Amino acid sequence: MNSKLRFFLSSLGVSFLIILVLFSCKKDPYEVGLDLLPPGDTLRISTTDTCTVIAYTQRVDSVYTSNCAELSLGSLADPVFGNSTISLYTQLQPSSSSVSFGTAPAVDSLILMLYYSGYYGDTTTQQRIRVYEVAEDLHIDSAYYSNRKMQVYPNLLSELTFKPSPKDSVKVGGTMYSAHIRINLSKYTNYFANKLLYGPTSVYSTNAMFNLFMKGLYIETQPVNYGGAYLKFNISESLSKMILFFHNQSADSLSYSFLLNAGCARLLHIDHNNYVDADQNLKQQMVNHDTLLGQNMLYLQGFGGTRIKFRMPYIMNFAKNRKIAINDALLMFDNASTDTTLRPPPTIILIRDSSGYMGSVIDEAEGSSYFGGMYNKTTGSYYFRLTRHIQKLIDGYYSKNRELYIQVNDPTSSSLLMNRVTINGYNPLLPGSYSSRFRLQITYTLLN
Repeated sequence: MNSKLRFFLSSLGVSFLIILVLFSCKKDPYEVGLDLLPPGDTLRISTTDTCTVIAYTQRVDSVYTSNCAELSLGSLADPVFGNSTISLYTQLQPSSSSVSFGTAPAVDSLILMLYYSGYYGDTTTQQRIRVYEVAEDLHIDSAYYSNRKMQVYPNLLSELTFKPSPKDSVKVGGTMYSAHIRINLSKYTNYFANKLLYGPTSVYSTNAMFNLFMKGLYIETQPVNYGGAYLKFNISESLSKMILFFHNQSADSLSYSFLLNAGCARLLHIDHNNYVDADQNLKQQMVNHDTLLGQNMLYLQGFGGTRIKFRMPYIMNFAKNRKIAINDALLMFDNASTDTTLRPPPTIILIRDSSGYMGSVIDEAEGSSYFGGMYNKTTGSYYFRLTRHIQKLIDGYYSKNRELYIQVNDPTSSSLLMNRVTINGYNPLLPGSYSSRFRLQITYTLLN
């Protein structure tokens, strides 16, 4: 054999080994741990999706809305979840600590502006809001939940009926501005504007002093009869503020701004109208606690709406009288709705009840790409990977097999999702839906 041929064969062999090593480095989650098993044990791998899972819909008592990342308003008449409204409370802050409105100042108008950052639902439906002055102190370090109602003064400052235009620019005085809504707080009376204009200058010296003088605004949403949307507003945008327009003896067309920013205490009040208009299956599960109806359909709703409680009552018997290694455990469920306006949540969370305290499951520490919770638009489905959690359960690591919960909003986050989704139950009656049911699929190796 000549030297060129030997060199060619040698190079070919090295290239083959490199390719073999590269491909062998790619691990599928289903195959984790297989290389540690004795030869022949891979023949004892099995997969099942018939493990008993019981699930039903529960109402979320409330959701944490203190200092929410975005302000929200609006009403949505959902054909499944019924009518919901979102109202808001917020402080404002003076834009400067040294204030002089001049000699004989007089109000021209007082305008509140809220800069759109998004929406959920149908923006072709008109919305109606009312504005009042808050009569109760707001504290930025207090915990406020979505069922909280604050005291307000009875004087109606403004009322506005409008069709949301979250993508359309607004023309003001010949200048175009990004999409926002403008609420005239001097529409019915100058009482509130005069309070700001003629108040002692000392109240503008600090934010704390000002918020004792003017505690905040309450914007109340009126329910819509059909359609509707939730509207989101960005408080970090400079367009989100309140402007007092005035004149005095020396000048016309003067203004002073009050800021709406992250330093302002704020909260949302969310009302789901006790689900009186909701789908009967949902209402029976949540209001009348008929847990058996979870077989057909399950419901997830953001903004402190609903969650899914589920349990695996016989999972502790899965390894009874045998030794099992869990290679993979996937909790899978599919979107049962074809509604494109009311989009499913892009992410959801799974938490574990531990003696009354809601905590994470151990698999979450592996990261979201492993653990799951993201919506797959292509398949219209979600999954959670519970491999380590179930292994610890069957190994007796946990003293009790506690319930697990799936919900839209993370109770530790100030970012609130509005989305909702309907999900096929764990034993649906609808033809063709069994394969997309709420199910647990376990891949395991029998070790004895």
